[in-house]
Amino acid sequence: MSTTTTPTATPFTILPSSHARAHESFSAASDLEQALRQTVRGEVRFDQASRALYATDASNYRHIPIGLVIPLDEEDVIATVAACRKFNAPVLSRGGGTSLAGQGTNAAVILDFSKYMNKMGPVDPVTRTVRVQPGIVLDRVREAAENFALTYAPDPATHSRCTIGGMIGNNSCGVHALMGGKTVDNIHSLDILLYDGTRLTIGATSEEELNQKIAAGGRTGELYAGLKHIRDTYAALVREKFPNIPRRVSGYNLDELLPEKHFNVARALVGSEGTCAVILGATLNLVVSPQFRTLVGVGFEDVFIAADHVPLVLTHKPIGLEGMDGLLLDSLRSKQKALDDIPLLPEGRGFLLVEFGGNTQAEADLRAHDFALALERIAEARIYDHTEAHRVWAVRESGLGATAFVPGKRTGWEGWEDAAVSPEQLGSYLRAIYALMEQYGYWSPMYGHFGQGCVHMRLSFDLETEKGILDFRAFMEKAADIALAHGGSLSGEHGDGQARGILLPKMFGPELMEAFREFKRLFDPDQRMNPNKLIDPHEIHEDLRLGADYKPWEPKTHFAFKEDNGSFARATLRCVGVGACRKADAGTMCPSYMATGEEQHSTRGRAHLLWELMQREVLPNDWANEQVRESLDLCLSCKACKSECPVSVDMATYKAEFLSHHYEHHSRPLSHYAFGRIDRWARLASIAPGIVNAFNNAPGISTLIKSALHIHPSRRFPRFSRPFTPDRRLARDPQRRKDRRNPLPATAPAVFLWADTFNNYFHPATMRAAHKVLTEAGFRVSLPNHHLCCGRPLYDFGMLDTAKQYLLKILDVLTPQIDAGTPIVVLEPSCASVFRDELVNLFPDDPRAPKLRSLIHLLSEFLVKYAPHYQPPRIDGKIVVHGHCHHKAMTGVGEHGMTDELKLLRATGAEVQALDSGCCGMAGPFGFEDDKYEISQKLGERVLLPAVRNNPQAIIVSDGFSCCEQITQSTDARPKHLAEVLAQASNKP
Repeated sequence: MSTTTTPTATPFTILPSSHARAHESFSAASDLEQALRQTVRGEVRFDQASRALYATDASNYRHIPIGLVIPLDEEDVIATVAACRKFNAPVLSRGGGTSLAGQGTNAAVILDFSKYMNKMGPVDPVTRTVRVQPGIVLDRVREAAENFALTYAPDPATHSRCTIGGMIGNNSCGVHALMGGKTVDNIHSLDILLYDGTRLTIGATSEEELNQKIAAGGRTGELYAGLKHIRDTYAALVREKFPNIPRRVSGYNLDELLPEKHFNVARALVGSEGTCAVILGATLNLVVSPQFRTLVGVGFEDVFIAADHVPLVLTHKPIGLEGMDGLLLDSLRSKQKALDDIPLLPEGRGFLLVEFGGNTQAEADLRAHDFALALERIAEARIYDHTEAHRVWAVRESGLGATAFVPGKRTGWEGWEDAAVSPEQLGSYLRAIYALMEQYGYWSPMYGHFGQGCVHMRLSFDLETEKGILDFRAFMEKAADIALAHGGSLSGEHGDGQARGILLPKMFGPELMEAFREFKRLFDPDQRMNPNKLIDPHEIHEDLRLGADYKPWEPKTHFAFKEDNGSFARATLRCVGVGACRKADAGTMCPSYMATGEEQHSTRGRAHLLWELMQREVLPNDWANEQVRESLDLCLSCKACKSECPVSVDMATYKAEFLSHHYEHHSRPLSHYAFGRIDRWARLASIAPGIVNAFNNAPGISTLIKSALHIHPSRRFPRFSRPFTPDRRLARDPQRRKDRRNPLPATAPAVFLWADTFNNYFHPATMRAAHKVLTEAGFRVSLPNHHLCCGRPLYDFGMLDTAKQYLLKILDVLTPQIDAGTPIVVLEPSCASVFRDELVNLFPDDPRAPKLRSLIHLLSEFLVKYAPHYQPPRIDGKIVVHGHCHHKAMTGVGEHGMTDELKLLRATGAEVQALDSGCCGMAGPFGFEDDKYEISQKLGERVLLPAVRNNPQAIIVSDGFSCCEQITQSTDARPKHLAEVLAQASNKP
């Protein structure tokens, strides 16, 4: 693609960015806060950190809110709106915070329903309906509906965290809108609250009911009379101007007021982006969910040819039809994402994912095979089994995050990411948009809902210079012209908001724009509901989160942040707001959000706070800021975000960096030295471990120590041991004596076994087992001759100067192994992650660092790579595996991150179950701390601990010291390291 940008020649001028308005404030904020605290039983937050947290959504825009209310129930919502009405304060209802057009950010009082108002009633399988509160996450609804073979058809890629209220606000769609329509098509009724305090239940209205409501008078009669007037006045224009395409999301749904649509006021409000009313509850229509599905992947020469074939594919009646291009896959590869899944796709540079449903698997398979046969002369088609289909869908769902912050590419931003055309026009539309992109030098993968003509992009706009911003504005104008020339809609799923609101007159004309204004005035005559969005919006290039005046603080850091051009501010900008860290049902990221449901304890929330800190506008005191420290305090440093976050936000590193500077201004608690330098205390304790253990567990003394170090009373101190020394065990192990009499030949390959603090001084049996396994596998095993520690606990407290001293010592001592290229086996995953991550980030210019990094292997990785003929012992029974967070952070999400370990364990012949248990909740010192114990246990009880208790006869495999402590301190089980399992029976003849 060309990188030449055309000269800017537009009538537009630079407008104020969010930085220019950051210090604007609502004059009555203090009085409003006091009034809210007197009447709201939920949470009222007007502090600086809360306002910073909610200053942006997933869009390009930023508005500092007046304050935040987290209502307990409907009465709290009513009280909030009443207080806002008293002080003439605007109100914004916010869903999951993933809005891409700017409708989720405003200088208003924000209502966040997701923490408490997230309940649902029973599914009614007869009427196929369910009543929900606005804060419920879509997947919770779908899970309940599936018990009756039903589903809620719209399912955007954010289905694991988007809320129903947000979906109603945006008129969300998703993959299976092809099967069951948009959100607007699946709403039965809404319970709403107007700014003036009026409560209504709205839905379809017969002509008789309409006349009755008007005749009754009052506020309701006035509202319905006004809506009838809009219908009668503009019906012909609505029929003429509203595009007859599957994905018209732009504008208000005035078509739902037409007689043929049964004057459905609820559906008319869908997609209104919170500009008219607050949604208190919704009754949803459910559709039959095909219980058997088969996915087919089709590869084409390019994405345009793929788009050309969409109408043909639609004749085969799929229930889902998605598309993506080769650039999306290139982006994933460059970010080291989905590397095992991408090869499942057919050859090509343009792809269609076509899903078929059936009443039986045979029926779904037959439809898929017939389809593949029909296309065999046109393109390559692959039919996937259930497991493969899940992996391929994950590739598609990674789209938004995968296209942001691609190494070697200019950053992609939203803006023109959402237009939709008729499927018959899709190929032509994409070619025209691509030509415009080339004209401006923009780059973006293309992906999305090809079956309904809606394609997503994340274009490489320059939003930091005047020329770049004006080019962005001019591009939007021309792109709109292209979409409308193809009979399309400016928005096909994400809404208009601020990104496209100003362009609506191009699409609808002046008369319908006046109809839209009349519609809003009927519901919100005071213009207090999410003002300046969709109707009378601010300009597209106004209120930008970046802007030509974007000049963040660039502090000196310990970590190099090379992938972010050496800038901590740039690193915090990585978060694009997609909210994958707010899922609560699978994976590891983000454990503290799973436990608390709090935005400030999500990866996204912390990233936004750190970004705001770099602006020096809302959050004061730089590194000394206490509210930022409090947000980071519940971060378990699990590093899951580095692998699970689509843009690889690395909160564990950000936390360590922040704390290192924070405690330049504050004295450290005693516990930091006790836990952070545990290697020193463990080494001293190993001289006389029995005495130390007796002292630690003595009544009274134990209580005093726990009190001094703020350790929860229920926690037990891990027991120290003497360190592992191979020669000391010879006398007790006949097999070892035999091996010593018949030593391995000098030509046997060498391996270095890392003696980490936890296994060496607490669980030496693991070291002994690993030594045995490696020796029996034919390797000459050597160990450190010095006390060495990678310093893993130091990072939890930001003790980075000490951590660097530890790592420099390791580089010096291990120079012979580094020079010889000797593989190094590390048993503790958290230690391995230091060598693979923190080491090179702290010493980017030391050539020894990347060399050492390349030599580090977990035991499973080493055996699979260097001992391919190794045969694990035969084991009968069941093995339950809990993967360490850092293990998965290094090697991948889900079972893919445990591939080598599971391969070895399954080779034993045992039944192996890999838990999707996320973080165990212990996370080093985290689970020992008094104020974090409850969260620690909540995380452990989510999946891991019940699974352990439910499998009393199984072997529990967990390689992390902290994970084992959580299990042993909360159950009767005695978990084992992989090394112990492999060493429990000789694998020699």
